[in-house]
Amino acid sequence: MRVLAIESSCDETAAAVIEDGRVALSSVVASQVDLHAKYGGVVPEVASRQHLRNIVPVVTEALEAAGCTLGDIEAVAGTRGPGLAGSLLVGYNAAKAIAFGRELPFIGINHLEGHIYANWLVEGPEPEFPALCLVVSGGHTDLVLMRSHGQYERLGGTRDDAAGEAFDKVGRLLGLPFPGGPHVAKAALEGGPSTLELPRAWMHGTFDFSFSGLKTAALHVVRAGQYSAPEIAWEFQEAVVDVLAGKTTRLAREMGAKNVLVAGGVAANTRLREELRRRCPVPVRIPPPKFCTDNAAMIGAVAGFRLELGERSPLDEDIFTTNNWARV
Repeated sequence: MRVLAIESSCDETAAAVIEDGRVALSSVVASQVDLHAKYGGVVPEVASRQHLRNIVPVVTEALEAAGCTLGDIEAVAGTRGPGLAGSLLVGYNAAKAIAFGRELPFIGINHLEGHIYANWLVEGPEPEFPALCLVVSGGHTDLVLMRSHGQYERLGGTRDDAAGEAFDKVGRLLGLPFPGGPHVAKAALEGGPSTLELPRAWMHGTFDFSFSGLKTAALHVVRAGQYSAPEIAWEFQEAVVDVLAGKTTRLAREMGAKNVLVAGGVAANTRLREELRRRCPVPVRIPPPKFCTDNAAMIGAVAGFRLELGERSPLDEDIFTTNNWARV
């Protein structure tokens, strides 16, 4: 089955053609990073207006890159949420309009589930169940046990800032460009270990996370002026990675997971990849960087499996509607 998938949950307009939930025939992403950089973050109204400009060219390019037309598409998928409401409406309604006009099956996909399914776009054998999923991005940090396709149990998550959000905010404190995550990682390479020690919020007795206190501690260090930006970046990154890798490894052992699946934009962080693979007792699967950040290929991957299970979404269903993402 060839699925045309559309993603517009934040500031990337993306479209992809996915075959059988595993093969990306095309994946096109129009980024708005330069547009929002001067504001130091994503401006929702600006993002939604840019999606309106990008959506038709991006879908057209995705079809052309896949070597097909709408006549070759057998189903359409769109990101239903979570995300910015104005941004989501552009991509989701475009997907529904195409499905309606072509009389094709339509399915709305949860953005976080999409990040997890980016691991099915990796060459080689499929992940084995049960799989422990670490979803770590600018808006989310969750530990989810995936028992089979479409069956999840959330075992932990952030109580305040998401890991990617903390990276961006600390990047701003250090005077680094937007988005902060990649620039903090780059600065950390220049800093290396120092005498600076930032706190780790282990939240003992739970598998939850908290990065707000770490962010505040970094603020105080910046104001004290005793350490350079690269030194602070190094220790901040180490603190985040230590907790993420430590909790994921422990939970993988306790739950008898056969794989650890890493998903979301922060999964592109090299230090996190290294530590998870070094510590975890089971194979760790991480998509290539192009499928870690927001893209439509991951949405098409979920759609392929859900459509195979016979699932469909009514065309009068709106964004944010629950779609069994968290069912156990």
